[in-house]
Amino acid sequence: MLESGLCVWFTGLSGSGKTTLANHLSEELSALSLNTFLLDGDVLRSGLCSDLGMTSADRRENNRRARELAKLLVDNGSIVLASFISPHKSDRNKARELIGNSRFIEVHLSTPIETCRLRDPKGLYKQADQGLIRNMVGIDIPYEKPTCAELSIDTSISTPQKSTQKILNYLFQMINIG
Repeated sequence: MLESGLCVWFTGLSGSGKTTLANHLSEELSALSLNTFLLDGDVLRSGLCSDLGMTSADRRENNRRARELAKLLVDNGSIVLASFISPHKSDRNKARELIGNSRFIEVHLSTPIETCRLRDPKGLYKQADQGLIRNMVGIDIPYEKPTCAELSIDTSISTPQKSTQKILNYLFQMINIG
């Protein structure tokens, strides 16, 4: 049984399905009476990180604040479902180090950029292509793919339900919940 909190850190390009999977996973874990907390990049940017832009330095600061908040919540016993592009491998590694390797699960959504562009839920790729926004990860800023993620899921070939089940299966095996 889960005796302390943990963090499931979803990383991938915009449109890869991070928030969708975090929401699905939250529903499943809540049904098991587990305390979850959704920590979403867009939500943080509308409040705690509203003073930050999209430069590489601002992204690093956004991720620093996110990992500090995630650690507080994990230390309080929550299952934190963190949904961030987090393009820099070093920032994700710092989150793992801060929260603790045994309480950190990195889920890389390896969805191809072509699929993300087709989905384009916020119209960001279209705006970037038109030159209306800069510093778009995958276009202006490189995305550094994880090398040690516990799970890698391509949502272009896996439904949200199957992807969520894959994550649940991992959690059931690794931390003995359910």
